[in-house]
Amino acid sequence: MHYNDYSAQVPKVTLANGMQIPAIGIGTFGSDKYGAEVISEAVYGAVQSGYRLIDCATVYTNEDKIGEVFHKLFENGIVKREELTITSKVWNDQHREVEKACRKSLQDLQLDYLDLYFLHWPFPNYHAPFCDGDSRNPDSRPFSVDEFMDTWQQMEHLYDLGLVKALCMSNMTIPKLEAVLPLCRIKPVAIEMELHPAFQQRALFDYCRAHDIQPIGFCPMGSPSRPERDRTPEDVAEAEMPSIAAAAAAHGDHPAVTSLKWAVQNGQIPIPFSVKQPQYVNNLKAAFMDPLTKEEMAAINADDRNCRLVKGQVFLWPGAENWEDLWDLDGKIVEG
Repeated sequence: MHYNDYSAQVPKVTLANGMQIPAIGIGTFGSDKYGAEVISEAVYGAVQSGYRLIDCATVYTNEDKIGEVFHKLFENGIVKREELTITSKVWNDQHREVEKACRKSLQDLQLDYLDLYFLHWPFPNYHAPFCDGDSRNPDSRPFSVDEFMDTWQQMEHLYDLGLVKALCMSNMTIPKLEAVLPLCRIKPVAIEMELHPAFQQRALFDYCRAHDIQPIGFCPMGSPSRPERDRTPEDVAEAEMPSIAAAAAAHGDHPAVTSLKWAVQNGQIPIPFSVKQPQYVNNLKAAFMDPLTKEEMAAINADDRNCRLVKGQVFLWPGAENWEDLWDLDGKIVEG
């Protein structure tokens, strides 16, 4: 298979610690739909095509196969380790043994260090892989500042050991950030959050930017391949939004590519997932080819539907009312 390398054309973003990372990456969560072999093969092709940011996680259950791909890429001289930004995340059932979790990811990925290491969710509430939306763990409990900081201090130790270059958070809210940021010895340089035209999270996005925290957007194309547990009849598809449809038609783009152009120009780093070469190449090109106009950007910004796709209901604790309790919608941390 032939690949064109577009890496030199992808813009860079400078993080608060001075690290420069690509303005777009590729995700590796198969949404319970794609196996590790297929995803790792896509990573191999994506890197050859110019992707230099690879977003991994323990819970995706494919880091060992992706590690084989990294080894192959380095051995074949296709890319050097220092040219890649590789992330991983500590899963919820490993909050009390973060170093063990990190070292396992490093072993599986066949790396000496991670560029970015994320606290995947801000609580230790666990669900089994491939569970359905009604699954609940009786041991789940509300967010605790003390528990969170115990986990974060373990992550800070990883930085001190040189196992990770930077620390990051994920799936946070403004109230939770307000509670923990003053307590962090090492501040997060990035936060992964659901971001797409139908769910722009403007308040949280602006808060992160104001605190020198780079937003990284998952589900940047609306995640049409997300698990069934994360689907509801009220969900909005980006292709149905007039602003996206109009911009896509004007540029001759697929609506997914339009969503990615909006993301990059909006200042977040999208991490779209695709295993098909034409799709992941077109996704990459969205970062630097045929940008949207100011008018198109303004129309998409005004078309926000506040439609969260990844609701997280599998993490609810006994006594919680509904998934909204996870997201502190009234401006206060929801307690049990």
